[in-house]
Amino acid sequence: MLDGLRDAARKASHERTLRGLIADCKRLLSERGEANSVSIARDLVTRYGTLPDDQQTQFFERLSRDFSPDPQAVLQSAQAYAQAPTADNLIRLTHSAEPPRQELFRRINRLPGGTSSIVAMRRALLARVGQKPELQALESDFLHLLSSWFNPGFLQLQRVDWNSPAQLLEQIIRHEAVHEIDGWDDLRRRLQPDRRLFAFFHPQLPSEPLIFVEVALLPEMPDAIAPLIDKKATPLPSNQFKVAAFYSISNCQPCLKGVSLGNFLIKRVAEELRRELPQLRTFCTLSPMPGFARWLRAGAACEGLAKVRAERLADASRALLDACEGDLDRIGTAAGLREATGDTLEALKQLGAFYLGVQTVAAGGDPVARFHLDNGARLERINTRADLSAKGVKQSFGLMVNYLYDLGKVEAHHEKFVRGEVAQSRAIASLT
Repeated sequence: MLDGLRDAARKASHERTLRGLIADCKRLLSERGEANSVSIARDLVTRYGTLPDDQQTQFFERLSRDFSPDPQAVLQSAQAYAQAPTADNLIRLTHSAEPPRQELFRRINRLPGGTSSIVAMRRALLARVGQKPELQALESDFLHLLSSWFNPGFLQLQRVDWNSPAQLLEQIIRHEAVHEIDGWDDLRRRLQPDRRLFAFFHPQLPSEPLIFVEVALLPEMPDAIAPLIDKKATPLPSNQFKVAAFYSISNCQPCLKGVSLGNFLIKRVAEELRRELPQLRTFCTLSPMPGFARWLRAGAACEGLAKVRAERLADASRALLDACEGDLDRIGTAAGLREATGDTLEALKQLGAFYLGVQTVAAGGDPVARFHLDNGARLERINTRADLSAKGVKQSFGLMVNYLYDLGKVEAHHEKFVRGEVAQSRAIASLT
């Protein structure tokens, strides 16, 4: 009985907190709230932080329901603008169509630490929106505002090196998402003079990297990942730096999902490196192909191919299956790939060319390929036995790809991808 009373008291307390939180939201949006926004926002954020998970969900539901535009006001403004498309009527329509919660978030953002609070709210919302589609409009408001507040023009590009604060270096180790950093010795090697690591920071989150990229400075375009992340490798002298190879991009803030950061980061870093090291002639990546094995095991289909190309794709699929005696698992291990014949590897490379050069533009195409091609890169070279880690073998049968960033042609290549075409080298095009 005592436990039941305690639970009831706790529930009543949480409900009072939720009611107080909604009241704080309305106060913050009032005229009085405009003048006292910092103190009211501080109370609001404090209350929000005490909510248990289930009441956070209820809070988001109330924001979605009670702080949306007035449908009648939107309709009247839309009709007025349709009848007389003047600037005044457009302003009224824009004002009436904006959800009041957007202004609520702006006022919370004025609070010291407010940006971090908004980011944390979106993190909690993203964990719920998949099961609650009625929260999609609220999620859209968060994305709209964060896309403006985290505009690349506001972000600060910083080089991270061995002298950076230990807390920052620990975050780099924790957030590396492509090629795991195996402790401090591994990180130290990735920060040697023939390596670079750059990160974007926001002025309101100065100690939290948003996204970072790792770069290897090399004499030639790399064809395998192991030498780049070998923590025992000897650093190269600067007179051998001819190529800057981006080999890992990691997002540190999943709560900024949908906010464009990586594409601007690569271009900014390329420009920074070109200023620092004018001898660099080539900017490229060594990138994974995370969807290739799944596509290949599902039948290696490419829709809309002309007859000749469809036959070449079918021939490559047959050649690979013949070499594997009908069992792709024969090349599903590092040992199997090391023992694979030249014909097997050539068939893999040809199928990789179809996957990246054709299938990428289709819905569900390889996400890494879509990122780089939409960013203006060119599909340059496919490398076999390039990643023999367990992850690399499972995802792509060891294939990796170089995307070339020709800084003078990135806009043209981007426009080509938007039209449904893939900018690619002659060597890749000849395989399909």
